[in-house]
Amino acid sequence: MTIPELEPRPGSFATYPSLRGRVVLVTGGGSGIGASIVAAFVGQGAKVAFLDIDRESSGRLADELQLRGRGALFIHCDLTDIDALRSAVGRVRAELGPISVLINNAADDSRQKITDVTPESWDRALDVNLKHQFFAAQAVHPHMRELRSGSIVNFTSTAWMYGGSDFVGYATAKAGVIGLTNALARQFGPDDIRVNALAPGAVHTERQLRLWYTRERADEFVSRQCLRHWLLADEIARTTLFLAADDSRMITKQLLIVDGGLR
Repeated sequence: MTIPELEPRPGSFATYPSLRGRVVLVTGGGSGIGASIVAAFVGQGAKVAFLDIDRESSGRLADELQLRGRGALFIHCDLTDIDALRSAVGRVRAELGPISVLINNAADDSRQKITDVTPESWDRALDVNLKHQFFAAQAVHPHMRELRSGSIVNFTSTAWMYGGSDFVGYATAKAGVIGLTNALARQFGPDDIRVNALAPGAVHTERQLRLWYTRERADEFVSRQCLRHWLLADEIARTTLFLAADDSRMITKQLLIVDGGLR
């Protein structure tokens, strides 16, 4: 799908010298917001690894970055398999070094009516949207403690703030991310490890437009924002860079909302 509004808007953006050479791990990095985050960190000269269950999209991204002369390590991983997640973190350390930045981006906002929710679908929603964030943070904590610094960015969403009746499990998990972030920030702070949450608003990705938004619905979100532009994945990625870099080194236990003023 080619949609002109999905092309990044021009501008002059920051370079972060502190990110050069750092090992960055991005979950759900194969497409959408995650792919933009991977490309953004690669562009800063970081050593980037990304985990994703989607081999096809991830392979295309890895190939594209390689063609640009700036590769990233793709590891196929089902993040709901905690043993596989721990193994992937171990591989990143073995191939790239200790992880300095963790971006817990992976999520699934699939829709389901309240009447159709089952114990299995409820558990699945929490596993794919919350559980892996804790275990990824647990796995990289020894790396960051060794480095005596680190940044973890946990992705939440504005969906839980206004209520999402058609994805109640997702909204519940994303609210839980805030509690997780606060607890980890307090626990990891003595090791100079920062933990923050980032809440995107109505980000217009090809997936959202293919599955959930009509063109009219997308434009409606824009009309409710203070800033009347489509919110794109690149905007989220640039905010993630700031939270990972030394420029934000006294920011922790915070929630940063990037929604163009939608709320």
